[in-house]
Amino acid sequence: MLHGWDGVLGCTHPSSSKHGEWSLDQKALPGHAEAESFKEQGNAYYIKKDYSEAFEYYTKAIDMCPKNASYYGNRAATLMMLSRHRDALEDAQQAVRLDDTFMKGHLREGKCHLSLGNAMAARRCFRKVLELEPDNSQAQQEVKNADSVLEYEKMAEIGFEKRDFRMVVFCMDRALESASACHRFKVLKAECLAMLGRYPEAQSVASDILRMDSTNGDALYVRGLCLYYEDCIDKAVQFFVQALRMAPDHEKARLACRNAKALKAKKEDGNKAFKEGNFDEAYQLYSEALTIDPNNIKTNAKLFCNRGTVGSKLKKLDQAIEDCTKAIKLDETYIKAYLRRAQCYMDKEEYEEAVRDYEKVYQTEKTKEHKHLLKNAQLELKKSKRKDYYKVLGVDKNATEDEIKKAYRKRALMHHPDRHSSASAEVQKEEEKKFKEVGEAFTVLSDPKKKSRYDSGQDLEDDAGNMGDFDANNIFKAFFGGGGGQGYTFEASGPGNFFFQFG
Repeated sequence: MLHGWDGVLGCTHPSSSKHGEWSLDQKALPGHAEAESFKEQGNAYYIKKDYSEAFEYYTKAIDMCPKNASYYGNRAATLMMLSRHRDALEDAQQAVRLDDTFMKGHLREGKCHLSLGNAMAARRCFRKVLELEPDNSQAQQEVKNADSVLEYEKMAEIGFEKRDFRMVVFCMDRALESASACHRFKVLKAECLAMLGRYPEAQSVASDILRMDSTNGDALYVRGLCLYYEDCIDKAVQFFVQALRMAPDHEKARLACRNAKALKAKKEDGNKAFKEGNFDEAYQLYSEALTIDPNNIKTNAKLFCNRGTVGSKLKKLDQAIEDCTKAIKLDETYIKAYLRRAQCYMDKEEYEEAVRDYEKVYQTEKTKEHKHLLKNAQLELKKSKRKDYYKVLGVDKNATEDEIKKAYRKRALMHHPDRHSSASAEVQKEEEKKFKEVGEAFTVLSDPKKKSRYDSGQDLEDDAGNMGDFDANNIFKAFFGGGGGQGYTFEASGPGNFFFQFG
Protein backbone atom coordinates (compact mmCIF):
# COMPACT_ATOMS: atom_id res chain seq x y z
CA MET A 1 0.00 0.00 0.00
CA LEU A 2 1.25 3.48 -0.84
CA HIS A 3 3.19 5.14 2.01
CA GLY A 4 1.96 2.46 4.43
CA TRP A 5 -1.66 3.65 4.11
CA ASP A 6 -4.03 2.15 6.69
CA GLY A 7 -6.90 0.21 5.21
CA VAL A 8 -10.18 -0.59 6.97
CA LEU A 9 -9.88 0.18 10.66
CA GLY A 10 -11.36 -3.01 12.15
CA CYS A 11 -11.53 -3.78 15.85
CA THR A 12 -9.56 -6.94 16.61
CA HIS A 13 -10.18 -6.79 20.33
CA PRO A 14 -13.17 -5.30 22.11
CA SER A 15 -11.12 -3.31 24.58
CA SER A 16 -8.14 -2.46 22.38
CA SER A 17 -7.36 1.01 21.08
CA LYS A 18 -3.90 -0.03 19.85
CA HIS A 19 -2.72 1.50 16.55
CA GLY A 20 -5.58 3.95 16.45
CA GLU A 21 -8.37 1.33 16.50
CA TRP A 22 -11.72 1.99 18.11
CA SER A 23 -12.43 0.80 21.66
CA LEU A 24 -15.97 -0.01 22.77
CA ASP A 25 -16.08 3.33 24.60
CA GLN A 26 -14.90 5.17 21.49
CA LYS A 27 -17.51 3.45 19.37
CA ALA A 28 -20.13 4.79 21.71
CA LEU A 29 -19.00 8.37 21.01
CA PRO A 30 -21.39 10.47 18.91
CA GLY A 31 -20.40 10.68 15.25
CA HIS A 32 -18.13 7.64 15.15
CA ALA A 33 -20.25 5.92 12.51
CA GLU A 34 -20.28 9.04 10.33
CA ALA A 35 -16.51 9.46 10.81
CA GLU A 36 -16.00 5.86 9.73
CA SER A 37 -18.10 6.52 6.65
CA PHE A 38 -15.93 9.53 5.73
CA LYS A 39 -12.83 7.43 6.30
CA GLU A 40 -14.10 4.66 4.03
CA GLN A 41 -14.86 7.18 1.29
CA GLY A 42 -11.37 8.62 1.74
CA ASN A 43 -9.94 5.10 1.37
CA ALA A 44 -11.85 4.60 -1.87
CA TYR A 45 -10.53 7.84 -3.37
CA TYR A 46 -7.02 7.04 -2.17
CA ILE A 47 -7.09 3.68 -3.96
CA LYS A 48 -8.19 5.49 -7.13
CA LYS A 49 -5.26 7.90 -6.62
CA ASP A 50 -7.63 10.83 -6.30
CA TYR A 51 -5.63 12.23 -3.41
CA SER A 52 -7.32 15.62 -3.27
CA GLU A 53 -10.72 14.02 -2.67
CA ALA A 54 -9.21 11.52 -0.26
CA PHE A 55 -7.75 14.43 1.70
CA GLU A 56 -11.17 16.10 1.93
CA TYR A 57 -12.86 12.99 3.35
CA TYR A 58 -10.09 12.20 5.82
CA THR A 59 -10.36 15.81 6.99
CA LYS A 60 -14.12 15.34 7.52
CA ALA A 61 -13.42 12.19 9.52
CA ILE A 62 -10.90 14.09 11.69
CA ASP A 63 -13.38 16.92 12.21
CA MET A 64 -15.93 14.39 13.49
CA CYS A 65 -13.45 12.49 15.69
CA PRO A 66 -10.22 14.49 16.25
CA LYS A 67 -8.77 11.97 18.71
CA ASN A 68 -8.36 9.06 16.29
CA ALA A 69 -4.68 8.52 15.38
CA SER A 70 -5.36 6.50 12.23
CA TYR A 71 -7.35 9.30 10.62
CA TYR A 72 -4.32 11.57 10.96
CA GLY A 73 -2.11 8.74 9.73
CA ASN A 74 -4.21 8.26 6.60
CA ARG A 75 -4.35 11.97 5.90
CA ALA A 76 -0.56 12.16 6.37
CA ALA A 77 -0.15 9.43 3.72
CA THR A 78 -2.43 11.38 1.38
CA LEU A 79 -0.54 14.64 1.93
CA MET A 80 2.71 12.85 1.16
CA MET A 81 1.25 11.76 -2.18
CA LEU A 82 0.32 15.40 -2.81
CA SER A 83 3.95 16.37 -2.06
CA ARG A 84 2.79 18.43 0.92
CA HIS A 85 5.43 16.94 3.18
CA ARG A 86 5.39 19.63 5.89
CA ASP A 87 1.63 19.29 6.34
CA ALA A 88 2.02 15.51 6.26
CA LEU A 89 4.68 15.76 8.99
CA GLU A 90 2.27 17.67 11.24
CA ASP A 91 -0.41 15.01 10.80
CA ALA A 92 2.04 12.17 11.42
CA GLN A 93 3.31 13.89 14.57
CA GLN A 94 -0.26 14.41 15.78
CA ALA A 95 -0.97 10.73 15.13
CA VAL A 96 1.89 9.55 17.34
CA ARG A 97 1.03 12.14 20.00
CA LEU A 98 -2.41 10.54 20.21
CA ASP A 99 -0.94 7.02 20.16
CA ASP A 100 2.78 6.58 20.81
CA THR A 101 2.51 2.89 19.86
CA PHE A 102 1.14 3.74 16.38
CA MET A 103 3.93 2.14 14.34
CA LYS A 104 2.79 3.46 10.95
CA GLY A 105 2.55 6.94 12.41
CA HIS A 106 6.21 6.85 13.46
CA LEU A 107 7.16 5.42 10.06
CA ARG A 108 5.35 8.21 8.22
CA GLU A 109 6.85 10.86 10.47
CA GLY A 110 10.29 9.47 9.67
CA LYS A 111 9.58 9.48 5.95
CA CYS A 112 8.42 13.09 6.11
CA HIS A 113 11.53 14.13 8.01
CA LEU A 114 13.72 12.30 5.48
CA SER A 115 11.91 13.79 2.48
CA LEU A 116 12.45 17.24 4.00
CA GLY A 117 16.16 16.51 4.52
CA ASN A 118 16.17 16.08 8.31
CA ALA A 119 17.91 12.71 8.35
CA MET A 120 18.74 12.73 12.09
CA ALA A 121 15.09 13.19 13.08
CA ALA A 122 14.08 10.59 10.50
CA ARG A 123 16.55 8.13 11.96
CA ARG A 124 15.04 8.56 15.46
CA CYS A 125 11.56 7.84 14.10
CA PHE A 126 12.69 4.71 12.27
CA ARG A 127 14.47 3.51 15.44
CA LYS A 128 11.19 3.94 17.31
CA VAL A 129 9.46 1.75 14.72
CA LEU A 130 12.11 -0.93 15.24
CA GLU A 131 11.52 -0.77 19.01
CA LEU A 132 7.86 -1.50 18.34
CA GLU A 133 8.55 -4.04 15.59
CA PRO A 134 12.21 -5.18 15.49
CA ASP A 135 11.85 -7.14 12.26
CA ASN A 136 10.18 -4.34 10.29
CA SER A 137 12.12 -4.53 7.00
CA GLN A 138 10.82 -1.16 5.77
CA ALA A 139 12.15 0.63 8.85
CA GLN A 140 15.46 -1.20 8.55
CA GLN A 141 15.83 0.02 4.97
CA GLU A 142 14.80 3.55 5.89
CA VAL A 143 17.50 3.67 8.59
CA LYS A 144 20.04 2.84 5.86
CA ASN A 145 18.57 5.56 3.64
CA ALA A 146 18.84 8.10 6.45
CA ASP A 147 22.45 7.10 7.14
CA SER A 148 23.25 7.51 3.42
CA VAL A 149 21.76 11.00 3.39
CA LEU A 150 23.83 11.97 6.43
CA GLU A 151 26.97 10.65 4.74
CA TYR A 152 26.25 12.55 1.49
CA GLU A 153 25.65 15.72 3.53
CA LYS A 154 29.04 15.33 5.16
CA MET A 155 30.78 14.68 1.83
CA ALA A 156 29.04 17.70 0.26
CA GLU A 157 30.19 19.95 3.10
CA ILE A 158 33.80 18.87 2.61
CA GLY A 159 33.47 19.24 -1.17
CA PHE A 160 32.09 22.77 -0.87
CA GLU A 161 34.97 23.83 1.39
CA LYS A 162 37.41 22.46 -1.22
CA ARG A 163 35.44 24.15 -4.01
CA ASP A 164 34.83 20.74 -5.58
CA PHE A 165 31.42 21.78 -6.84
CA ARG A 166 30.99 18.73 -9.07
CA MET A 167 31.33 16.52 -6.02
CA VAL A 168 28.71 18.57 -4.17
CA VAL A 169 26.26 18.28 -7.08
CA PHE A 170 26.83 14.51 -7.16
CA CYS A 171 26.24 14.19 -3.40
CA MET A 172 23.10 16.32 -3.50
CA ASP A 173 21.69 14.30 -6.39
CA ARG A 174 22.19 11.11 -4.36
CA ALA A 175 20.75 12.67 -1.19
CA LEU A 176 17.70 14.00 -3.07
CA GLU A 177 16.80 10.46 -4.09
CA SER A 178 15.66 10.02 -0.49
CA ALA A 179 15.12 13.67 0.47
CA SER A 180 13.14 14.74 -2.60
CA ALA A 181 11.41 17.68 -0.87
CA CYS A 182 14.50 19.16 0.77
CA HIS A 183 14.85 22.77 -0.39
CA ARG A 184 18.17 23.07 1.40
CA PHE A 185 19.73 20.31 -0.71
CA LYS A 186 18.21 21.71 -3.89
CA VAL A 187 19.53 25.20 -3.19
CA LEU A 188 23.03 23.88 -2.48
CA LYS A 189 22.93 21.92 -5.72
CA ALA A 190 21.71 24.99 -7.63
CA GLU A 191 24.41 27.19 -6.11
CA CYS A 192 27.12 24.72 -7.13
CA LEU A 193 25.67 24.41 -10.63
CA ALA A 194 25.94 28.19 -10.87
CA MET A 195 29.55 28.06 -9.68
CA LEU A 196 30.21 25.49 -12.43
CA GLY A 197 28.71 27.80 -15.05
CA ARG A 198 25.71 25.54 -15.61
CA TYR A 199 23.32 28.45 -15.30
CA PRO A 200 20.19 27.06 -17.04
CA GLU A 201 20.22 24.01 -14.74
CA ALA A 202 20.75 26.17 -11.67
CA GLN A 203 17.96 28.54 -12.72
CA SER A 204 15.61 25.58 -13.26
CA VAL A 205 16.21 24.18 -9.78
CA ALA A 206 15.79 27.59 -8.12
CA SER A 207 12.62 28.32 -10.12
CA ASP A 208 11.09 24.99 -9.05
CA ILE A 209 11.61 25.96 -5.41
CA LEU A 210 10.15 29.44 -5.93
CA ARG A 211 7.05 27.99 -7.54
CA MET A 212 6.39 26.18 -4.27
CA ASP A 213 7.73 28.92 -2.00
CA SER A 214 8.00 32.38 -3.55
CA THR A 215 9.57 33.77 -0.35
CA ASN A 216 12.49 31.35 -0.24
CA GLY A 217 15.49 33.63 0.28
CA ASP A 218 18.02 30.96 -0.72
CA ALA A 219 16.31 30.31 -4.06
CA LEU A 220 16.07 34.05 -4.73
CA TYR A 221 19.78 34.32 -4.00
CA VAL A 222 20.60 31.53 -6.48
CA ARG A 223 18.47 33.17 -9.19
CA GLY A 224 20.41 36.40 -8.60
CA LEU A 225 23.71 34.51 -8.58
CA CYS A 226 23.01 33.01 -12.02
CA LEU A 227 22.16 36.41 -13.46
CA TYR A 228 25.23 37.93 -11.81
CA TYR A 229 27.51 35.28 -13.31
CA GLU A 230 25.88 35.80 -16.71
CA ASP A 231 26.83 39.50 -16.47
CA CYS A 232 23.20 40.64 -16.06
CA ILE A 233 24.20 42.67 -13.03
CA ASP A 234 21.21 45.01 -12.72
CA LYS A 235 18.72 42.12 -12.70
CA ALA A 236 20.95 40.18 -10.32
CA VAL A 237 20.94 43.03 -7.80
CA GLN A 238 17.13 43.04 -7.84
CA PHE A 239 17.07 39.36 -6.82
CA PHE A 240 19.72 39.88 -4.14
CA VAL A 241 17.71 42.76 -2.67
CA GLN A 242 14.56 40.62 -2.73
CA ALA A 243 16.41 37.76 -1.03
CA LEU A 244 17.58 40.14 1.71
CA ARG A 245 14.02 41.39 2.13
CA MET A 246 12.89 37.80 2.75
CA ALA A 247 15.96 36.89 4.82
CA PRO A 248 17.71 40.00 6.21
CA ASP A 249 20.58 37.92 7.64
CA HIS A 250 21.41 36.22 4.31
CA GLU A 251 25.17 36.92 4.24
CA LYS A 252 25.80 35.36 0.83
CA ALA A 253 23.14 37.56 -0.77
CA ARG A 254 24.55 40.61 1.00
CA LEU A 255 28.11 39.90 -0.20
CA ALA A 256 26.99 39.10 -3.75
CA CYS A 257 24.93 42.30 -3.89
CA ARG A 258 27.91 44.37 -2.72
CA ASN A 259 30.25 42.68 -5.23
CA ALA A 260 27.78 43.12 -8.08
CA LYS A 261 27.45 46.85 -7.47
CA ALA A 262 31.22 47.32 -7.06
CA LEU A 263 31.99 45.30 -10.18
CA LYS A 264 29.53 47.26 -12.29
CA ALA A 265 30.90 50.60 -11.06
CA LYS A 266 34.57 49.69 -11.73
CA LYS A 267 33.82 48.28 -15.16
CA GLU A 268 31.84 51.37 -16.18
CA ASP A 269 34.60 53.66 -14.90
CA GLY A 270 37.15 51.69 -16.93
CA ASN A 271 34.99 51.90 -20.06
CA LYS A 272 34.63 55.66 -19.60
CA ALA A 273 38.39 56.16 -19.18
CA PHE A 274 39.04 54.07 -22.29
CA LYS A 275 36.59 56.05 -24.41
CA GLU A 276 38.24 59.28 -23.25
CA GLY A 277 41.64 57.96 -24.27
CA ASN A 278 42.94 57.66 -20.69
CA PHE A 279 44.46 54.24 -21.31
CA ASP A 280 46.69 54.03 -18.24
CA GLU A 281 43.73 54.90 -16.00
CA ALA A 282 41.50 52.42 -17.83
CA TYR A 283 44.12 49.69 -17.37
CA GLN A 284 44.27 50.36 -13.64
CA LEU A 285 40.47 50.36 -13.25
CA TYR A 286 40.05 47.08 -15.12
CA SER A 287 42.81 45.58 -12.95
CA GLU A 288 40.99 46.68 -9.78
CA ALA A 289 37.71 45.26 -11.09
CA LEU A 290 39.38 41.88 -11.63
CA THR A 291 40.16 41.61 -7.90
CA ILE A 292 36.53 41.99 -6.77
CA ASP A 293 35.18 38.49 -7.45
CA PRO A 294 37.36 35.72 -8.97
CA ASN A 295 34.25 33.52 -9.26
CA ASN A 296 32.50 35.76 -11.78
CA ILE A 297 33.89 34.02 -14.84
CA LYS A 298 31.91 35.76 -17.57
CA THR A 299 32.42 39.30 -16.32
CA ASN A 300 36.09 38.65 -15.60
CA ALA A 301 36.55 37.30 -19.13
CA LYS A 302 35.22 40.62 -20.46
CA LEU A 303 37.46 42.55 -18.09
CA PHE A 304 40.56 40.64 -19.22
CA CYS A 305 39.63 41.26 -22.86
CA ASN A 306 39.04 44.96 -22.14
CA ARG A 307 42.38 45.20 -20.40
CA GLY A 308 43.96 43.41 -23.35
CA THR A 309 42.48 46.04 -25.67
CA VAL A 310 43.99 48.76 -23.50
CA GLY A 311 47.32 46.92 -23.52
CA SER A 312 47.34 46.87 -27.31
CA LYS A 313 46.68 50.62 -27.35
CA LEU A 314 49.65 51.07 -25.00
CA LYS A 315 51.77 48.90 -27.37
CA LYS A 316 52.14 46.28 -24.65
CA LEU A 317 51.39 43.47 -27.09
CA ASP A 318 52.71 40.55 -25.04
CA GLN A 319 50.68 41.70 -22.05
CA ALA A 320 47.60 42.16 -24.27
CA ILE A 321 47.99 38.63 -25.66
CA GLU A 322 48.31 37.25 -22.13
CA ASP A 323 45.10 39.01 -21.03
CA CYS A 324 43.18 37.77 -24.06
CA THR A 325 44.43 34.25 -23.37
CA LYS A 326 43.12 34.53 -19.80
CA ALA A 327 39.76 35.71 -21.15
CA ILE A 328 39.58 32.72 -23.50
CA LYS A 329 40.53 30.34 -20.69
CA LEU A 330 37.55 31.63 -18.71
CA ASP A 331 35.18 31.61 -21.70
CA GLU A 332 36.21 29.48 -24.69
CA THR A 333 33.32 30.88 -26.74
CA TYR A 334 34.43 34.51 -26.35
CA ILE A 335 34.85 35.59 -30.00
CA LYS A 336 35.92 39.14 -29.16
CA ALA A 337 38.91 37.84 -27.16
CA TYR A 338 40.04 35.63 -30.07
CA LEU A 339 39.78 38.59 -32.46
CA ARG A 340 41.70 40.90 -30.16
CA ARG A 341 44.46 38.32 -29.60
CA ALA A 342 44.67 37.60 -33.34
CA GLN A 343 45.16 41.30 -34.08
CA CYS A 344 47.93 41.46 -31.50
CA TYR A 345 49.61 38.48 -33.16
CA MET A 346 49.31 40.28 -36.51
CA ASP A 347 50.91 43.38 -35.02
CA LYS A 348 53.75 41.21 -33.73
CA GLU A 349 54.02 39.50 -37.15
CA GLU A 350 53.32 36.13 -35.51
CA TYR A 351 51.10 35.09 -38.36
CA GLU A 352 50.74 31.38 -37.63
CA GLU A 353 49.17 32.18 -34.25
CA ALA A 354 46.97 34.83 -35.86
CA VAL A 355 45.75 32.38 -38.51
CA ARG A 356 44.94 29.83 -35.81
CA ASP A 357 42.78 32.35 -33.91
CA TYR A 358 41.03 33.62 -37.03
CA GLU A 359 40.29 30.03 -38.08
CA LYS A 360 38.67 29.43 -34.70
CA VAL A 361 36.57 32.58 -35.11
CA TYR A 362 35.51 31.73 -38.67
CA GLN A 363 34.53 28.19 -37.69
CA THR A 364 32.28 29.68 -35.01
CA GLU A 365 30.85 32.61 -36.96
CA LYS A 366 31.14 32.38 -40.72
CA THR A 367 30.75 36.07 -41.56
CA LYS A 368 32.27 37.98 -44.49
CA GLU A 369 34.30 40.08 -42.11
CA HIS A 370 35.78 37.04 -40.37
CA LYS A 371 36.54 35.40 -43.72
CA HIS A 372 38.37 38.54 -44.84
CA LEU A 373 40.42 38.66 -41.63
CA LEU A 374 41.36 35.00 -42.00
CA LYS A 375 42.40 35.39 -45.66
CA ASN A 376 44.47 38.45 -44.84
CA ALA A 377 46.28 36.59 -42.04
CA GLN A 378 46.89 33.60 -44.33
CA LEU A 379 48.32 35.96 -46.97
CA GLU A 380 50.63 37.60 -44.44
CA LEU A 381 51.73 34.16 -43.26
CA LYS A 382 52.55 33.18 -46.83
CA LYS A 383 54.45 36.42 -47.36
CA SER A 384 56.35 35.96 -44.12
CA LYS A 385 57.80 32.68 -45.35
CA ARG A 386 59.52 34.49 -48.27
CA LYS A 387 62.53 36.77 -48.04
CA ASP A 388 61.54 40.12 -46.59
CA TYR A 389 63.04 42.45 -49.16
CA TYR A 390 62.15 45.48 -47.09
CA LYS A 391 64.18 44.13 -44.18
CA VAL A 392 67.03 43.22 -46.53
CA LEU A 393 67.27 46.87 -47.60
CA GLY A 394 66.42 48.16 -44.13
CA VAL A 395 63.44 50.25 -45.24
CA ASP A 396 59.80 50.56 -44.22
CA LYS A 397 57.11 48.91 -46.31
CA ASN A 398 55.88 52.36 -47.28
CA ALA A 399 59.31 53.53 -48.45
CA THR A 400 59.47 55.82 -51.48
CA GLU A 401 61.38 55.05 -54.69
CA ASP A 402 64.12 57.45 -53.65
CA GLU A 403 64.42 55.86 -50.18
CA ILE A 404 64.71 52.43 -51.79
CA LYS A 405 67.53 53.65 -54.06
CA LYS A 406 69.42 55.23 -51.17
CA ALA A 407 69.06 52.07 -49.13
CA TYR A 408 70.35 49.93 -52.01
CA ARG A 409 73.35 52.23 -52.51
CA LYS A 410 74.27 51.93 -48.84
CA ARG A 411 73.77 48.16 -48.55
CA ALA A 412 75.34 47.27 -51.88
CA LEU A 413 78.52 49.13 -51.00
CA MET A 414 78.48 47.63 -47.49
CA HIS A 415 78.35 44.01 -48.74
CA HIS A 416 80.23 44.22 -52.08
CA PRO A 417 82.67 41.27 -52.32
CA ASP A 418 85.63 43.49 -53.29
CA ARG A 419 85.30 45.29 -50.00
CA HIS A 420 85.86 42.03 -48.12
CA SER A 421 88.59 40.56 -50.35
CA SER A 422 91.06 40.41 -47.47
CA ALA A 423 88.61 38.80 -45.06
CA SER A 424 88.41 35.11 -44.24
CA ALA A 425 86.76 32.74 -46.68
CA GLU A 426 83.81 32.33 -44.35
CA VAL A 427 83.21 36.09 -44.10
CA GLN A 428 83.63 36.51 -47.87
CA LYS A 429 81.00 33.84 -48.50
CA GLU A 430 78.53 35.46 -46.09
CA GLU A 431 79.04 38.95 -47.51
CA GLU A 432 78.64 37.68 -51.09
CA LYS A 433 75.32 36.10 -50.07
CA LYS A 434 74.14 39.38 -48.54
CA PHE A 435 75.27 41.30 -51.63
CA LYS A 436 73.16 39.05 -53.83
CA GLU A 437 70.13 39.42 -51.50
CA VAL A 438 70.47 43.22 -51.64
CA GLY A 439 70.53 43.09 -55.45
CA GLU A 440 67.55 40.75 -55.52
CA ALA A 441 65.60 43.02 -53.16
CA PHE A 442 66.39 46.10 -55.24
CA THR A 443 65.42 44.35 -58.46
CA VAL A 444 61.94 43.68 -57.08
CA LEU A 445 61.26 46.85 -55.09
CA SER A 446 62.54 49.22 -57.77
CA ASP A 447 60.20 47.71 -60.39
CA PRO A 448 56.60 48.94 -59.79
CA LYS A 449 55.01 45.80 -61.30
CA LYS A 450 57.19 43.36 -59.40
CA LYS A 451 56.82 45.39 -56.22
CA SER A 452 53.03 45.32 -56.56
CA ARG A 453 53.01 41.57 -57.05
CA TYR A 454 55.40 41.09 -54.14
CA ASP A 455 53.28 43.26 -51.84
CA SER A 456 50.13 41.33 -52.78
CA GLY A 457 51.78 38.02 -51.93
CA GLN A 458 52.05 36.65 -55.46
CA ASP A 459 54.87 34.32 -56.42
CA LEU A 460 57.55 36.23 -58.34
CA GLU A 461 59.01 32.98 -59.66
CA ASP A 462 56.23 33.04 -62.25
CA ASP A 463 57.77 36.11 -63.94
CA ALA A 464 59.36 35.64 -67.33
CA GLY A 465 62.63 36.80 -65.90
CA ASN A 466 63.14 34.20 -63.19
CA MET A 467 64.61 35.65 -59.98
CA GLY A 468 67.21 32.92 -59.93
CA ASP A 469 68.71 34.15 -63.24
CA PHE A 470 69.68 37.67 -62.22
CA ASP A 471 73.29 38.77 -61.65
CA ALA A 472 73.87 41.03 -58.63
CA ASN A 473 77.05 42.44 -60.21
CA ASN A 474 75.16 43.53 -63.32
CA ILE A 475 72.59 45.32 -61.16
CA PHE A 476 75.43 46.97 -59.25
CA LYS A 477 77.14 48.09 -62.45
CA ALA A 478 73.88 49.41 -63.90
CA PHE A 479 73.09 51.34 -60.74
CA PHE A 480 76.53 52.86 -60.30
CA GLY A 481 77.11 53.37 -64.03
CA GLY A 482 79.92 50.83 -64.23
CA GLY A 483 79.07 49.54 -67.70
CA GLY A 484 80.73 50.42 -71.05
CA GLY A 485 84.33 49.94 -69.96
CA GLN A 486 84.09 52.06 -66.83
CA GLY A 487 85.88 50.49 -63.90
CA TYR A 488 85.40 50.71 -60.12
CA THR A 489 87.56 49.61 -57.21
CA PHE A 490 87.51 49.49 -53.40
CA GLU A 491 90.66 50.91 -51.84
CA ALA A 492 91.74 51.01 -48.25
CA SER A 493 92.29 54.45 -46.69
CA GLY A 494 93.28 53.06 -43.34
CA PRO A 495 92.75 50.04 -41.14
CA GLY A 496 89.21 48.81 -41.72
CA ASN A 497 88.26 51.82 -43.89
CA PHE A 498 87.34 51.57 -47.55
CA PHE A 499 86.11 53.98 -50.14
CA PHE A 500 84.52 53.34 -53.53
CA GLN A 501 86.25 54.81 -56.57
CA PHE A 502 85.16 54.86 -60.22
CA GLY A 503 87.90 54.39 -62.82
